[in-house]
Amino acid sequence: MHFFTRISAQRQKVMWELVPDERYVANPAIGSKHNRGAAVDLTLVDNDGKELEMPSAFDDFTEKAHRNYTRSNIEAKKNSLLLETVMKKRGFKSIPTEWWHFESPDWKKFPVMDVPL
Repeated sequence: MHFFTRISAQRQKVMWELVPDERYVANPAIGSKHNRGAAVDLTLVDNDGKELEMPSAFDDFTEKAHRNYTRSNIEAKKNSLLLETVMKKRGFKSIPTEWWHFESPDWKKFPVMDVPL
């Protein structure tokens, strides 16, 4: 199960070096919503802790991860929609490029932090 709320500034720089694309990774010069403790990456699991099928793997920076991707199978679409529905009901916002990412609508209120992992 993937569940990340904070990420260190150093880790953010490494991620940016690997994927310098703001659709997927925040520019470390600005800081991410994760650096603010205002975002979470997660998936669904069954009663045995096994991850349910989703449209793509976690941190898959391709169109398969996008919320509007239409070629996923029915089960993956259903699971992704369930996750999004539950998270939005609890006040989180989603982003169009990552089915696993949810954030606080108030993320700008939180300062950028550098919390070692």
